[in-house]
Amino acid sequence: MQAYQIQAGQKIAGLERTQRDSAPLAAHQVRVRMHAVSLNYRDLMIADGTYLSTGDKPVIPGSDGAGEVIEIGAAVSRFRVGDRVAGSFFPDWISGAPTPLNTARALGAVTDGVLAEEVVLGEESWVAIPPHLDYIQAATLPCAGVTAWNALFVEGGLRAGDSVLLLGTGGVSIWALQLAKAAGLRTIITSSSDAKLERARALGASATINYRNTPEWQDEVLRLNGGAGVDLVLEVGGQGTLARSIRSTRMGGTIAIIGGVSGFGGELDPFALIGGAKRLSGIFVGSREMLEDLNRFVEVAAIQPVVDKVFPFQQAREAYAYLEQAGHFGKVVIEVAK
Repeated sequence: MQAYQIQAGQKIAGLERTQRDSAPLAAHQVRVRMHAVSLNYRDLMIADGTYLSTGDKPVIPGSDGAGEVIEIGAAVSRFRVGDRVAGSFFPDWISGAPTPLNTARALGAVTDGVLAEEVVLGEESWVAIPPHLDYIQAATLPCAGVTAWNALFVEGGLRAGDSVLLLGTGGVSIWALQLAKAAGLRTIITSSSDAKLERARALGASATINYRNTPEWQDEVLRLNGGAGVDLVLEVGGQGTLARSIRSTRMGGTIAIIGGVSGFGGELDPFALIGGAKRLSGIFVGSREMLEDLNRFVEVAAIQPVVDKVFPFQQAREAYAYLEQAGHFGKVVIEVAK
């Protein structure tokens, strides 16, 4: 079968298509013909060598994919041939709290991922996808969807009527906007593009802020919330935005750290947290159980994930380059097979 492979630090140019043998199945393994793979900013970090090392050997990249079960091991009971499934970001984190052990195997980084024609994982690592979604839409669930779900409802504990600030219009932020709207949350979203903000309002954003026109956007967030701040911020910027995100959060609120597009590091004033009884919470995607909870919610709420652009399998490098340009709204997906 054909697959892409890359080694950390080789940049996008190091992404190459190769031929690999199909591995025989163990008793509890499931073979899936991949139909679609969605990309995340993490995939660019792996290519740049700024994420977890892939070691001395190239790895199949990609953590998010959906496809059809084409073969099952002799002892498999959770799935049958023909089932439509998506893989869990952490194959070993089934439920409960994250641990070094159950998060050690993250797909597409320290172990082979899903940017391939076929993927074999244990049956416990696959989840049935919502029936109303096609494979392209379902491929956006495992990382971006679960990260947004975890931040809003697991770590964030938000309920109807609460408020959330979303930074930018990338995959996690747009997923969070759709989930928040369906759950009755008040949402504020930022972007440097008025056209993107208009699309966000069409998806249900309660308020929008153009951060290029309003560089001190934290003041506008406070104004929109009567000076109190929001219950939760989904922080994706890193050192370039964290101080403003903390300022935007109400006393007792949470800043969910889900990424660092502008890099990590810098100084943090601890009194901004202590004096406001605010909490920084690192969001490391989520468990298979969270993916299953997300899928149920998506099905009941009839949510259609936002996909910005779809590239064919042979144009994987072009898909990476498009994501790197950061002009997308929602998710970038590679279609492996129709």
